[in-house]
Amino acid sequence: MTATSNTLVKRIAIFGSTGSIGTQALDVIAAHPDKFSAEILTAHSNHELLIEQALKFNPNCVVIGDEKKYMPVKDALSMTDIKVFAGEKALEEVAAMDCYDMMLAAIVGFAGLKPTMVAIENAKPIALANKETLVVAGSIIMQKAYEKRVPIIPVDSEHSAIFQCLVGEGRNRIEKIILTASGGPFFGKKPNFLVNVKRDHALQHPNWTMGAKITIDSATLMNKGLEVIEAKWLFNLEPEQIQVVIHPQSIIHSMVQFNDGSIKAQMGLPDMKLPIQYAMAYPNRIDNNFPRYDFRRNSTLSFDEPDMRTFRSLALAIDAMKKGGNMPCILNAANEIAVYAFLRNRIGFLDITEVVDRAVNNITFIENPSLDELFASDEQAREFSAGLMEL
Repeated sequence: MTATSNTLVKRIAIFGSTGSIGTQALDVIAAHPDKFSAEILTAHSNHELLIEQALKFNPNCVVIGDEKKYMPVKDALSMTDIKVFAGEKALEEVAAMDCYDMMLAAIVGFAGLKPTMVAIENAKPIALANKETLVVAGSIIMQKAYEKRVPIIPVDSEHSAIFQCLVGEGRNRIEKIILTASGGPFFGKKPNFLVNVKRDHALQHPNWTMGAKITIDSATLMNKGLEVIEAKWLFNLEPEQIQVVIHPQSIIHSMVQFNDGSIKAQMGLPDMKLPIQYAMAYPNRIDNNFPRYDFRRNSTLSFDEPDMRTFRSLALAIDAMKKGGNMPCILNAANEIAVYAFLRNRIGFLDITEVVDRAVNNITFIENPSLDELFASDEQAREFSAGLMEL
């Protein structure tokens, strides 16, 4: 870390700076320039926003994944000292640099896995917003983090809540964790309604402001399924120790029940900047001006069982977690392709789950896959799913 004005400024590498998590992380950095700096910024294709961010935050370097966008970024930043790189390989090369103190892993989907692996190899603490990294390769990632003594601090609101509930509880046994889910925009709806759901309707989440992919995952409950798998690896749990409950108000972000029956919950208004700030500042809590939840206001907190017969994505994810091996990798790859197709109006809402179901039942199962086998499974599942939809 670098010393500035008698304090330590933590240098943050934001992988996925133009997405929902990345832009909110930059809001946190802008509000606390005495505590954080943006050292690395990366984007896949949104070069205009990446340029705007770079000019405002003056990072050490930027990476644009789409190599066709390299020259516009290079030209726009030519009067600065900011180094500009392009391409998928550059993400890994920049992740290996020694110019930052923490990676915020916020690249959406499977694409975030390799840079995160490189950061862990280089003993960089990870603020993990990319749940797919653990869904696909949880065993490998957590083993490597253990070997390198690298802390992985979750940014997902639910996993951040569990993490916060466990602080100071290291010697105490977890009986179960209770992952809360808002239920998304279609809570309580049945298939005869969902068959007619269109893209714009599915993107209207009642509580959270998120990127398109995660918003659709929330609508199908696949997001909760991926979080169940992620929680297994993050907190070293057995499948039967993880319970999902629908909590439409999104005030309780998740809970932990201990061996004596006591339950700890982390609560607050739904705002992703809070878990982002907590992860970046850990182990310290820092002041902010975010809105506060007021118990004096007349509000009700309610809880329901998830409807896994209607929202089968959650059931498919739980089955994949129990089976293990490359099955969560196949699930994730098929889902990414199906959501991509839905967002482009190529398939219907209920078809997303159907594509995933067929993929997990047709791709070869590998019980103890290597990293190379996981990459091969990912590619095979994507090709199979794209073939089903004639993409």
